[in-house]
Amino acid sequence: MQHRRIGSVTVSAIGLGGMPLSIEGRPDEARAIATVHAALDAGITFIDTAMSYCLDSSETGHNESLIARALAAYGGDTSGVLVGTKGGAARGATGEWSFHGDPAALREACEGSLKRLGVDSIGLYQLHVPDPDVPYAESVGALGELHDAGKIRAVGISNVSSGQLREAHGILGERLVSVQNNFSPAVRESEPQLRLCEELGIAFLPYSPLGGISRAGGLGSAHAAFARIAEERRVSPQQVCLAWELAKSPVVVPIPGSSRPATITASAAAADLELTAAEFAELDAGQGVS
Repeated sequence: MQHRRIGSVTVSAIGLGGMPLSIEGRPDEARAIATVHAALDAGITFIDTAMSYCLDSSETGHNESLIARALAAYGGDTSGVLVGTKGGAARGATGEWSFHGDPAALREACEGSLKRLGVDSIGLYQLHVPDPDVPYAESVGALGELHDAGKIRAVGISNVSSGQLREAHGILGERLVSVQNNFSPAVRESEPQLRLCEELGIAFLPYSPLGGISRAGGLGSAHAAFARIAEERRVSPQQVCLAWELAKSPVVVPIPGSSRPATITASAAAADLELTAAEFAELDAGQGVS
């Protein structure tokens, strides 16, 4: 397993996105915990979760609690595992999404995450999405205050523009260590934010790096270049995709979601797949839609 950095912490080059373990279509708890354990067995040391990864408001924080139980039940050492969670978004009584970026709501959300994760300080706490009804500086500033109070050890932001990234960096400085944006072969609009992260020395964490839960399985059918190189290399198109993202920049740490031990084990193996310059250029040139 390659390793990269999120702030001052060294983590596996590929992380685990916990969302599929807790939303619609989720596996039973035994398989969910087995998936987390398979990730740890494969050398993954970064797990991404959020208070909003649940079905509805009756089980807010489902994924955080699940991750905490899985880590507690693991037979090996988990002291080197970085868990990143997020606040600022929630699901309502019928599963609808809402945004809560005001400082009071973020402080309350952080306290809930601390309890569910069973920790005194959260390794990485991220603003899930900018709240259109709250000045971005106020939301970001609240996370800075949580950091300075010792509630969190590092700050991340998600779903941001380049302008918002620069604004957050201006407020937080070295406390800001990561950006989590949607990025995949079909969704490349965050390339400017990736490059800005590189310039600022901030980790870029692609979520839905394989195209999302409903599209990951068909990645090879939708993107011909990934399928062709996968066939030549005798690996999966999904592994080629993760290798391509890793090759884009040393600040990239993809966080593929998974709901089965086999899929996260395969994703972890992509960290050892080195693309040739020609392969990378072909993949990076365009979407390769067939």
